[in-house]
This record gives sequence, C-alpha cells and structure tokens, in this order.
Amino acid sequence: MSITTKTGDKGLTGLFTGERVLKYSPIMEANGTIDELDSFIGEAKHYVPEEMADILERIQLQLYELMAELASKGKYSKIGDDEIRWMEELIGKYEEEFQMRAFVLPGSTVASAKLDICRTIARRAERKVAKIVLEYGFGRNALVYLNRLSDLLFLMARVIEKREGKLKEIR
Repeated sequence: MSITTKTGDKGLTGLFTGERVLKYSPIMEANGTIDELDSFIGEAKHYVPEEMADILERIQLQLYELMAELASKGKYSKIGDDEIRWMEELIGKYEEEFQMRAFVLPGSTVASAKLDICRTIARRAERKVAKIVLEYGFGRNALVYLNRLSDLLFLMARVIEKREGKLKEIR
C-alpha cells in the first residue's frame, strides 16, 4: 500500500467517519496542531530525565487517542476521567516540588525550553479544540486533557530548571 493516495490533492481529507472535509476545517486544524505537539514531545523526551520521558511517551500515545476522537467526531473516545485524573496526579506531584511564587522566564535549560515549546503548542491545540467543542458539541474530554497537559508541561519545565539550579523568576 502506498502512502501517496492523491485523495488530498483537491484540498479535502477523510475523517474516520468516511466523511471528506476541507484540510483547513476546524477538526483538521486541531488534529494538525495535536500532531505537531506530538512531534515536539517526541523531541523533548530525548532531553528530559527518564521519569519524565516515560510520562511524555504515554502522553504521545494518548494524543493519538485525542486525534482519533476528533477525526471520528466524538464517536471514538478513549480519553476520559482516568487519563485526566492521572494527569492531575502528576500535576500535584510536580507542584509539590515547584511552588509558583513569581512569573518565570521560560527556557533556562535545553530540556525546559523544549517543554515550553510543547506547552505553547498544547495551548494552541486547546484553543482549536475549544472551537470544536463550542461549535460542534464534541471533544470535551480532549479540551480538558489539553488544558491539564499544558499545566503539566509547564511544571515539568520548572522542576527541571529548579533541579538544575537554573530557575529564573521575574519579580
């Protein structure tokens, strides 16, 4: 089977539902941004401590589930309360290590800079999914998940900076 199908040459692409949509539809914009996030997370996991790399790899797998949910218009949904709770537990763990007292200057280490890029892409994906939730009525768990993910990525970056003595607070 060839990767080149030529079915997208006219500006349309297929959803899991079989429906053809514009490549710049809100669903494809969201999925494209989540795919971009997945790629940057793939890069970041090579720079972070092993414990965080394992977390990032699990997140990558979950991002595929989010994209499938959006591409199926909510008919396929595997990201739910358990995945969101897992993310919230990680947020709690890293909040114990890093207490926010001031604004911080992002990117004080290579690893934290990589995570900060991921965080900003996650925020963009969240904005795109918010449009889908509000206009089409599906993707609520994806929206919550992405919101938690950006918080987690922020905290992981700050914990790395704190551990390495490179945290730069703005006062």
